[in-house]
Amino acid sequence: MSPGVRLEMRDVARRVARDVPDGAYVNLGIGLPTLVADCVGHDKEVVYHSENGILGMGPAPAPGEEDPELINAGKQPVTLVPGGAFFHHTDAFLMMRGGHIDVTVLGAFQVSETGDLANWATLDATHPPAVGGAMDLAVGAKRVLVLTTHTTRAGEPKLVPRCSYPLTAAGVVDRVYTDLAVLDVTPAGFCVREMVAGLTREDLQGATAAQLSFADDLGVLAP
Repeated sequence: MSPGVRLEMRDVARRVARDVPDGAYVNLGIGLPTLVADCVGHDKEVVYHSENGILGMGPAPAPGEEDPELINAGKQPVTLVPGGAFFHHTDAFLMMRGGHIDVTVLGAFQVSETGDLANWATLDATHPPAVGGAMDLAVGAKRVLVLTTHTTRAGEPKLVPRCSYPLTAAGVVDRVYTDLAVLDVTPAGFCVREMVAGLTREDLQGATAAQLSFADDLGVLAP
């Protein structure tokens, strides 16, 4: 498979952004998912939630205008949009657990064909476990989207029949967006809805440990 076939992750984030509905309350996980906020069009009103206690989170402040007491869950400085609020993190978790978050976009180490999510711990001692609010988001959000590379840097598949890493939550993932494809988790396993131009079905299956099916109206994953 040609390395040039893969999309840049910012382009994949743009694809995720198209699926974020207008008026949604959204939580973006640490890492790649934060790219999505920069890609949502101005034609949509999206209210961003952070589990450390923010609702109505805005973009990063201009250099020199950072407030050290206003940060997101990844400790990055942020702003508030008009009407935004900050509060105790207990209230933020109540929002998550109470089913008030419409969409969460999370990263992943592995996703199983039954929608199990593993994104907080691996077997690599150089990467210490860090669950944060992922478990609460995974079970509390109305829709769980995963944004991740299709394989690890070593070329190992992230989409697997069964997760070998500790689970964040079981059976929660609705859709996966990678640098190769967009896949829905269905009762029959992963169904490919879109894949990048120049990639064959055989190529995609070869980069995936789980068995794939392909939608009849298979589309092209483009920036």
